[in-house]
Amino acid sequence: MARASASSFPSIQTCSSDNRQDQTVISDLNGSLLRSPSAFPYFALAAFETGGPLRLLFLLFLYPLSAFLHHFVSESAGIQVLIFASLAGAKLSTIESVARAVLSKFYAEDLHPETWRVLSACGRRCVVTTEIPTVMVEPFLKEYLGVDAVVGTELRVYRGRATGLVRGAGVLVGDKKAEAISRFFGGESVPEIGIGDQKSDFAFLKLCKESYMVPANSKLPAVSSVDLPKPIIFHDGRLVQKPTPLIALLTVLYLPFAFFLSLLRIVLGCLLPCHLALPVLRSLGVRIVIHGTPPPPPSSSSSGVLFILPHRTLLDPVFLSFSLRRPVTALTYSLSRLSELISPINTVRLTRHRATDAAAIKNLLSQGDLAICPEGTTCREPFLLRFSALFAELTDEIVPVAMNVRMSMFYGTTARGWKGLDSFYFFMNPRPVYEVSFLSKLGKEQTCGGGGKSSFQVADHVQRMIAMKLSYECTSLTRKDKYRILAGTDGAVAEKKKGKLVGGGGKYVVRAVFYLCSFWEKVPRGRFWVKVPRLSVGE
Repeated sequence: MARASASSFPSIQTCSSDNRQDQTVISDLNGSLLRSPSAFPYFALAAFETGGPLRLLFLLFLYPLSAFLHHFVSESAGIQVLIFASLAGAKLSTIESVARAVLSKFYAEDLHPETWRVLSACGRRCVVTTEIPTVMVEPFLKEYLGVDAVVGTELRVYRGRATGLVRGAGVLVGDKKAEAISRFFGGESVPEIGIGDQKSDFAFLKLCKESYMVPANSKLPAVSSVDLPKPIIFHDGRLVQKPTPLIALLTVLYLPFAFFLSLLRIVLGCLLPCHLALPVLRSLGVRIVIHGTPPPPPSSSSSGVLFILPHRTLLDPVFLSFSLRRPVTALTYSLSRLSELISPINTVRLTRHRATDAAAIKNLLSQGDLAICPEGTTCREPFLLRFSALFAELTDEIVPVAMNVRMSMFYGTTARGWKGLDSFYFFMNPRPVYEVSFLSKLGKEQTCGGGGKSSFQVADHVQRMIAMKLSYECTSLTRKDKYRILAGTDGAVAEKKKGKLVGGGGKYVVRAVFYLCSFWEKVPRGRFWVKVPRLSVGE
């Protein structure tokens, strides 16, 4: 649908935002409240998160048909093709979860500054959505923007699953959009301000006392996250970039190669010792940047050092070991069994019982260095969650390490999906980057034993040290806050084989690779197969 000319209605830039607290504003979504007029990226995200790569491929296959219908036959028909291709058969609860945990972040990065200036100034806010069904956008609009009502296209659901069809008035285009808004307001009140961007918005704009058009400007910067009523600290999903048709196509074509590249990186990282894995991974495109001076390895007469890490991915202790060029035992809470098996370093699964974990950590520190992430879960945004204070009570040998990670295609963390694939997704990135910065070891006067500090004071001090180095913001949010927002749970995972020290998993990777080979019995396995004893935390 052709966009309206500037002379049809005044531009949104001319709309004053002063003294609007008692007024009602209604805005179109795509091209008005959001800078991008295309809804394809959001359907692509929903398709990938609800149905995986095959669903995204199906959407790409039908996208040319949708574009043809949209421009030459019927805008409504083109939108219905997108809805069917991306959502047909998906559970409604899954779609709602994706909308809340995944799409909100991408919506926030696409907010039109002028439209948001007017919308945020009004006392009552309403948004009408034509292409994107209300279930996909309502959580973001109401929770993060304080929108009072969302009027839009509704999905038809059968036994808890989306049929791919729409119900009620169908796709709200043109006069149907105006009729839906008239029914919503009941004819008793008229919105003071209406905001649109296409000729198809004229019908509902005529219902408003003041009407404004949003001119197309792809170079206009989006609203800054600090200007939002509520910052988006937690979000989920695997895709880093907003998948335009070209990016979505490249992602699907890259996936088979990415899987084998990831497998190669993981196998070599597991098989090679730490001092060799670092240069090999660099040659395979994994960039590791090291700042500061790592502490020397513990001597026979001294206890180990406790490295305190921010939790960016589950590979934090692994890259710490690569940077130190020696293995460091990692303390974990709820690591997937697959991640334990392929880990090149030892991992200790804690129980979340304070006394038991404290005894185990003290015992392990007497044997060597340890690494722990006191946040308890990962966070993607530049925020640090609250640090658990247990570590400060157990030792005065504390070295904070600031870690940052950059991923260009896939996120190596998840709250809703299968955590066992986190390492694979991280290594599927073309050129992932890990920055490891060793900070100064805490002085005796800054610890509980030497300085008489409380464990909470030490934990907060270490959190501030790492935040200052990374230019992050400290928060009091916890693991439970994250999982309640993203997954609707408290993040607790049933523990299996509690308190076991699991050996490095290179041997399991080798065995799996050999079993996949048809010539398994012809390979001399004795040189590769080394049994590593499992030790209980009390041993």
